[in-house]
Amino acid sequence: MTQKYTGKCLCGAVSYAAEGIPNVVAQCHCNECRRSSGTGHTVGAMFAAKAVTISGNLTRFTYLSDKGSEVTKAFCTTCGSPIFGRNTRMPDHLTLSLGTMDDAADLSVEVVIFERDKPHWDALGEDVVCFATQPDWTPDV
Repeated sequence: MTQKYTGKCLCGAVSYAAEGIPNVVAQCHCNECRRSSGTGHTVGAMFAAKAVTISGNLTRFTYLSDKGSEVTKAFCTTCGSPIFGRNTRMPDHLTLSLGTMDDAADLSVEVVIFERDKPHWDALGEDVVCFATQPDWTPDV
């Protein structure tokens, strides 16, 4: 039986299915990934493009990487959720945003790239208070 991963954007207007095992699951701390995610990193699972089907309207943004390749990020046109990234250095592959997957329980980060650019605040200290759900309190401001 072939493994199948499905996912969707926040509003549900874009959905996808990917068949097979990802080539790699990577966490990236590059400046572009930090800015496109609004966080300290992105996490994505790379699949052969032919193994992925996507439905819904996407907006694409393309830029040049430090290595001179073109990188395209695709987002839902309605809610802005990041769906996938593609790099001309690996044109037959695309990387699906792990946070958009319906169930990625069997996937784990295998590599971290641009670790040198990782912001100091993108880590949890031992003294950070954690809540299982949204807390009922408001911090003192």
